[in-house]
Amino acid sequence: MKLVIVTVVDYYKKDIIQLFKQAQISNFSESDIEGFKNSTTARLSANWFASEHSGADSEMFFSFTEEKNIDELFSLIKSFNEKLETNNPIKAVVVPIERFI
Repeated sequence: MKLVIVTVVDYYKKDIIQLFKQAQISNFSESDIEGFKNSTTARLSANWFASEHSGADSEMFFSFTEEKNIDELFSLIKSFNEKLETNNPIKAVVVPIERFI
């Protein structure tokens, strides 16, 4: 058993839920988060509200699941990201679980 953590901008929330289903990961949790990117100085100076740092509405999904399901999910995410026309790919990590109850 492993822990998979996925982050995605709100726009792709329905898509990632569908990818979880396709990977046969039926039990997962989701949480609203706010994502940030560090802006370059040039971009900050061009911003009307340069002193404000605004984040992007995002989601974090996580699930304790079997490695075969995670392999399928990663394959689906890779295919999904290759078709994106934006700079906001779905990101995922896997964390091994040493013990669980």
